[in-house]
Amino acid sequence: MTYNPNEPSTNEPATDETHRLIASNKVEGTAVYSPDGESIGSVHNFMVDKVSGKVSYAVLSFGGFLGIGERYHPLPWEALKYDPDFGGYVVNVTRDQLEGAPSYAREDDPWSDPKYGTRVHGHYGYGGPV
Repeated sequence: MTYNPNEPSTNEPATDETHRLIASNKVEGTAVYSPDGESIGSVHNFMVDKVSGKVSYAVLSFGGFLGIGERYHPLPWEALKYDPDFGGYVVNVTRDQLEGAPSYAREDDPWSDPKYGTRVHGHYGYGGPV
């Protein structure tokens, strides 16, 4: 792609996915499945540690209807494995485990509690937050 000063800039990157990298806007909305292929939600967003720059959590959304009653369920990022056969992420948790996990509604602010991440990691059997 060459620069042409006579064409308006879109301010978009030339690519939003490579063999190993993917832009955040392509991750958000990606389906999440159980190992048996059951759709259990989608990635609403993800949380990045400001100091290390590493993704700490994928926040899944599921439940509700047209956004009403929807809950957000953070999962430790290392729990997700991308599977090209599914075209989404696979997690080794059941819907029941997710429903019993720490979660929050749109109007909540769970991250203001410094121990929230520890509870999330503990629920899924991972060590402490990144």
